[in-house]
Formats: sequence, C-alpha cells, structure tokens
Amino acid sequence: MSGSMDPRIAEPLMKLTWTDPVTGAHGYLVVHSLVSGVATGGTRMRAGCTVDEVADLARGMANKTAAFNLPVGGAKGGIDFDPKDPRATGVLTRFCEFLRPWLDASWVTAEDLGVPQHLIDEVFASLGLEQSYHAAIRRSADPARTLRRVQAGLNAPVPGGQLLGDVIGGYGVAQACLGAANTWGWAVPETTVAIQGIGTMGGGAAWYLHEAGMKVVAVADAAGTLYDPEGLDIPVLLDLRDRFGEVDRGRLPEGVQSLPREAVVAADADIFVPAAISYALRVDNENLVKAKVVVEAANAATTPEAEAALSARGVAVIPDFIANAGAAAWAWWLLLGEVGADPADSFLRLRTEMQAKVALVLAEWHLDRVPPRVTALRQAEATRAARVEESLGSAAPALMIP
Repeated sequence: MSGSMDPRIAEPLMKLTWTDPVTGAHGYLVVHSLVSGVATGGTRMRAGCTVDEVADLARGMANKTAAFNLPVGGAKGGIDFDPKDPRATGVLTRFCEFLRPWLDASWVTAEDLGVPQHLIDEVFASLGLEQSYHAAIRRSADPARTLRRVQAGLNAPVPGGQLLGDVIGGYGVAQACLGAANTWGWAVPETTVAIQGIGTMGGGAAWYLHEAGMKVVAVADAAGTLYDPEGLDIPVLLDLRDRFGEVDRGRLPEGVQSLPREAVVAADADIFVPAAISYALRVDNENLVKAKVVVEAANAATTPEAEAALSARGVAVIPDFIANAGAAAWAWWLLLGEVGADPADSFLRLRTEMQAKVALVLAEWHLDRVPPRVTALRQAEATRAARVEESLGSAAPALMIP
C-alpha cells in the first residue's frame, strides 16, 4: 500500500523523550532526516500524544519536504498535555528551553495541533530566539532582513480579517479539493464537501472552498457536527468560534442541524476532509465514508488499513504530505525569498503547485487505480534520491537563504 521505501529513510535519525520537571508531562522530538543540517516540522500539544505518533508525523514531514522539493529534512515535536490546561504555556516554554540546542541550530518548527503560531512565537521570543523559524533565519546572509521578510509575510492581511500565515495551510487544502474537482471535471458549485475540524486548517479550508463556490455541507468541531444539505454559511460559523475552534451552539443560523461528532464522516458529500486529529479514519469507521475522495488536511488522518479499505472500494485518498503541505512549503518559499508579503503571489504559487500535484496523483488513480499515496511517494523518493546523489562524495551543501 505504501509503495517502496528506501531503507536509508525508513527509520528516523533520532528520537528524544523529555519529562517536564513541573507537571511530569512527556514531550518528544523526532528528527526523521536532515538535509544541509536542517529539519523542519511543527510542534503539537494534545493529551495522549505518543512518541510513535510524533515519529509518524516526522516521517510525513520528510515526505512533504521531498514532495515539494524543499532543501530541508523532516522532524516533529509533540507534547502529551492538554492545550486547554492553564499550565500549557509553561509546559511548552520548558519543552522549547530544553530543546534549545536543536531549535538554535537545526530544527525549524511552527504551529501544529494545540499550538497556534502566535503562541510558539511568543515562547521563542521569551527565550531570546525571536521567531520559530530561528534555526533557518540565523543561517541567512542577513538574519535581520530575513526576519523582517518572514514577519511581513506571516502578518500580511488577507480578505476576511485574517493573516496570511494563519490561512495559507487551509488555502492549500482548499486548492487540493478544487484540484480534485477540476481533474475529474466536477462543476465546483455542484460539488459538496464535509470537513472534520474547523480550527486553523479546517476553518481556512472551509473559508476558501466557500469563497470558490463549493458547497460545504458539514463541519465538525469537538462538540459535534453541523450540517445543512443546502450549504453552510461558513463566514458566519467561523465568526462564532471560540479560541479553541468550537462554534457557539446558542447562535447557530436557522436551518443548521446539530448532529453527533462522528456524523461528519458519514456525511453525504463528494469530498471528505479530515482536518482535526490523526488516525481519524480507521478500520472501524472507514466504511461510513460516502465521499468519492478523501483529502487529508490533518497529519496521518487515515490509518494504513483504513486507506487500503477505502482504495479497495474506489475512494481516492490524497495523502497528507501533499494535501496539507501548503503551510510548510510556503514557509520555506518565504524564508528563501521566493514569495514575499503580497498574498496574491503566495496564493498563485501554492494554487499552481498544489493543483498540479493533485492532478498527477489522480491521473494515475484514474488510469490504473494506483493509490495517490504510492504515486506521491515515488515522486518524493525520486527527489530524495537526487539530493543524496548530489551530496555523495562531497560535504553536504550549505542551506542558502538570502
């Protein structure tokens, strides 16, 4: 199912477990691969996070960087702690302080589940590291100039009152959905989508799909599923969210049905977007999926067994390291000076690359029923092999950031 795997990248380079001296919480850093001495990947916080989960996510990051031809390896951080606990910021701060040698030299991190970008940036600033891309910024020819470019890009305003850095990941997921519709010739206004999760990634995807004219018929948060077969008013629902991404049920628009949380999986929609937790689709619930395509907005959203079962009954799964890679790819385009503070340039670059990649993997699926993950992994492994070939017989090339 997963395709061939190069033994050189099958196991991570390093797994580290940390114990918080104050709360006893455990945190993990897994570095799956280094390229030019650097790896990239966000830091998540959730109760129940495990080192195996973080290792899966680090492997996914290595695939993302290769799939989008980024000059870095993959890593991931994770903390087993409730992000709603009032002690969470202290736990995150101590985790980053302990890992400062990695954060200073080799690990470029960012937001993830339970850890918004503004929070991790505040933690980095408190440690004297200024911003979570610090390990890359300090390698640039002019760190101060690069930091200004990064901050300008992250804080560029976009329609809807949001900032570019907060919505770019969701925009990429939306483009993956639109790419699937375009590839198969579906009329966008007649295409329906259900989204599990309405936080940063799911909410951004919902906003841009609604803006493009696609009908979002179901969204789910921690409290349950909101459903309207005629299409939800996404801007209104997003305005009703609290800081944890949950919608105020007391102010729902007329006609919106409140259903159990798992109902979103079985929603009658053309596209299903799991955008919340890892392993949301499993062998015990994949049979509920009615969609024709699953677009993985969450990392590791589908277990291998569930993906095999979905493929067997004709449901294409666009893997996470393609569908949700927009934020990671854009961050590095920003670092490398390939995009700047103009959102139009960033949207054009991501729209073009994401839709092209989705079209490629779905073409193989349509012609020969090759699972999209297999096609995407082959492409990523070809990129990895080329980078290995370039570095053989010489010192690893330096990461060049203008």
